[in-house]
Amino acid sequence: MAEKKDYYELLGLSKGASEQEIKRAYRKLSKQYHPDINQESGAEKKFKEISEAYEILSDPQKRAAYDQYGFAGTDPNYGGGSGGFSGFGDFSGGGFGGFEDIFENFFGGGGSSRSNPNAPRQGADLQYSITLEFEEAIFGIEKEIKYNRESDCHTCHGTGAKSGTSPVTCRKCHGTGQISIERQTPLGRMVSQQVCDVCHGTGKEIKEKCPACHGTGHESNQHKVKVNVPAGVEDGQQMRLQDQGEAGSNGGPYGDLYVIFRVKKSKLFEREGSEIFYEMPLNFVQVALGDEVEVPTVHGDVKLKIPAGTQTGTNFRLRGKGAPKLRGSGNGDEHVVVKVVTPNNLDEMQKEALRKFSEVSGLETPNENKGEGFFDKFKRR
Repeated sequence: MAEKKDYYELLGLSKGASEQEIKRAYRKLSKQYHPDINQESGAEKKFKEISEAYEILSDPQKRAAYDQYGFAGTDPNYGGGSGGFSGFGDFSGGGFGGFEDIFENFFGGGGSSRSNPNAPRQGADLQYSITLEFEEAIFGIEKEIKYNRESDCHTCHGTGAKSGTSPVTCRKCHGTGQISIERQTPLGRMVSQQVCDVCHGTGKEIKEKCPACHGTGHESNQHKVKVNVPAGVEDGQQMRLQDQGEAGSNGGPYGDLYVIFRVKKSKLFEREGSEIFYEMPLNFVQVALGDEVEVPTVHGDVKLKIPAGTQTGTNFRLRGKGAPKLRGSGNGDEHVVVKVVTPNNLDEMQKEALRKFSEVSGLETPNENKGEGFFDKFKRR
């Protein structure tokens, strides 16, 4: 079974985090990794891990059990039940995994080691959606965005201590963030590890807290950043902006900002990657006799010759008139698809002209149709 990740690390918190900090971290991360929003590989697994961590840490009893015994205090597969030996899991399996779990949780030994509470930790990542016009996505644009994030406190610069002072090593746990508790158990006297009640797991004491951030080292403010939208970006694609997320802890770096692009649909064009499609309406006379027409493209109107006898559905390719290739050089093409428009609401003069055309062409009129349409016979000639 894969080794579980520490619940506090999953939420980007220290073991002394308050209930409010736990809730705030969960809200931000759950929005970032929710599978309905984040389609990246691994997002759904990350979301489940975050939800599991929040379920434990938001419950005072479960959190206390986790702080004292680790996963053995919350997972029935590890144990954690009350009374007798029911809390120590199954000793009958192959090897001595059950005993190893016991000694690891009671003595802090085993194959894993606790993370240093004073080590720098990167801040949480954030996500932001930008809506682009169709043409903005084609040619690229610079956008300035604004959003709220946790930044280093401008007064204490992230230390949490009052100006002129600094955090000091915790007098009780000596900077480890953990203290040893002796207990008498059915197995005898045992020692367990518990979060230090003085520094709350941070390993540091702040004698005089910063009046601006009240000792947290962070403050919420509005942040502005310029985003250079690349030419040829498509709907749903995203860009990572390094160090534009939440502030880190213990001098750790900022998290990253993931910008997701949402592109509006065009009234004229359809797009598939770097290829653009345009449906060109033409009347019967234009396709029968041929014509020269102006065709709109994202790069401006161009002239296109329509050969005589062009059929509906014919595809003309305009080289280099598509969107820029995001992961290559040059542009794609524009595909002009002909659509022959059948005239309606003809006046009597127009109808008479069509009848005469039918007569001189040797075509049957619609009233004389024996199974083929007027234009079907014309195309057959």
